[in-house]
Amino acid sequence: QVRLVESGGGLVQPGESLRLSCAASASIFSFNYIGWYRQAPGKERELVATITSRGATTYVDSVRGRFTVSRDNANNMVVYLQMNSLKSEDTAVYYCNAARGPRNEYSYWGQGTQVTVSS
Repeated sequence: QVRLVESGGGLVQPGESLRLSCAASASIFSFNYIGWYRQAPGKERELVATITSRGATTYVDSVRGRFTVSRDNANNMVVYLQMNSLKSEDTAVYYCNAARGPRNEYSYWGQGTQVTVSS
């Protein structure tokens, strides 16, 4: 059973930064991709960023240029989401998701970490 554990959330002011971590119980290279999702109160969960096993990255337009998803090259079981220039609209619970299988049919989720951006 694959486990994903997010950490690094917290309360920050607008313009500040946070780095989220997603620690997996298996090598991140064993997954087709790892994605960061977020869900704000009263809203649907949305995909924020992804990184594939080959290192390709994608971002939703609202965070492109501010957020960076990366892998820990020394520890192949951790993926990061560096979040800069945070805005109040970035407030949400952030989740890590990993997928395996020819059609990404095996999907794993972490428990989430709260990010609150407020002055």
